[in-house]
Formats: sequence, C-alpha cells, structure tokens
Amino acid sequence: MDNLQAIELKAFVPARDYALSRRFYTDIGFEEKSEYAGVAYFALDDCSFLLQDFYRPEHARNFVMHLLVADVDAWYRRLRVAGIAEHYAVRLDTPIDQPWGMRDFCLLDPSGVLWRIAQNIR
Repeated sequence: MDNLQAIELKAFVPARDYALSRRFYTDIGFEEKSEYAGVAYFALDDCSFLLQDFYRPEHARNFVMHLLVADVDAWYRRLRVAGIAEHYAVRLDTPIDQPWGMRDFCLLDPSGVLWRIAQNIR
C-alpha cells in the first residue's frame, strides 16, 4: 500500500529586500535555520516558512500568513517594545476580538505581506 502521509506544508513568502526581510523575521522571533540560493528557512516552535528572494508587488500585496499563538497580547507587547513598526517602517495594528472567535492583530512585513497573528478565544 502507498504511504501518502503528509509531513509538512510551507509557504514561500516573497521578499522585496531579501536581506532586510531576513533581519525582520529574526527580529520578530523566528529562527533562520538555513539559507541557500535566495531561499531562507525560518522556524518558530512547530511553525515554519520559506522566505524567497522574489518579489512582485501584486503578489506580495495579496499574500497573507496566519500565525496562531497561545497569547496574542504577549506577542503584540513584544513587537511594540522591540520597536518593530518604527525600525522597519511597517504597520502594526492593535489586537481586537473578531466575531469568528479569535483575537488578532495585523502586521505588515517590509515587502507588504500581511501577517494575522491570532489567538483562539472560544
């Protein structure tokens, strides 16, 4: 019988300025595990993605990542205290309770990729 077990799923996140985006993701808490030929592998706990040295404005503006965390307010405080929005000139919204049962906030990365960082509240 064939083994069709899925092991992992990763998104390829675009980067307008690859070096800047690598620093950004390290500064927000991800660890860069490897890098080769314009693709960097980032991980945090059981979550990971691939940052690619590739950028098309229409692609980046329509790219969304969703990170589910245990404490969204702690994440928000950490990003505020670290001055991420000011240092990288990116948008960092305040957390709000959503009608779909999550508390979340939005963070735009330096390339315009939207991150929704969320916690289940139901």
